[in-house]
Amino acid sequence: MNRIAVYCGSSSGDSSLFKLAATELGALIATQDMALVYGGARIGLMGAVADAALAAGGEVIGVIPEALTQDEVVHSGLTHLEVVGSMHERKARMLDLADAAVAMPGGLGTLDELFEVLTWAQLRFHAKPIGMLNIDGYFDALLSFLDQSVSTGFLSQRNRQLLLDATTPELLIDRLLNAS
Repeated sequence: MNRIAVYCGSSSGDSSLFKLAATELGALIATQDMALVYGGARIGLMGAVADAALAAGGEVIGVIPEALTQDEVVHSGLTHLEVVGSMHERKARMLDLADAAVAMPGGLGTLDELFEVLTWAQLRFHAKPIGMLNIDGYFDALLSFLDQSVSTGFLSQRNRQLLLDATTPELLIDRLLNAS
């Protein structure tokens, strides 16, 4: 595995545990000789994961839609920055560049990215491992909902198993590596 796409918030959330996990994940990706692919911003968890990977000597590739470059949120210290035309292009390009995808705490954009990459896997558009870093129980309700979707017949167990989850960056990276 050479590159991991990370989807996460452009804010840091209300717990210092989220930023700490983003910092740990970014540093771990770099020290494992993998590159980080992410949304290209310097703020929130996005900035924290990128800064940590850069500080650990890693390669960091940002992919950002043109419309967001004018909001002064673009990280200026990346190894490489790609500007694309739309959010859809961003999601497709990030996955094209990566060998695996990880979701961290975030809002609607993060959930959109996660569910699109899961849907693409379900449709067999790709076979890359997908993980969720469940910090401080952030995704507990979502994981329960997915399990309910299985029990009510709307999601197959096979497709539910497309999403790996862990509570620490180390365990999640290990699960992704073992799944690839």
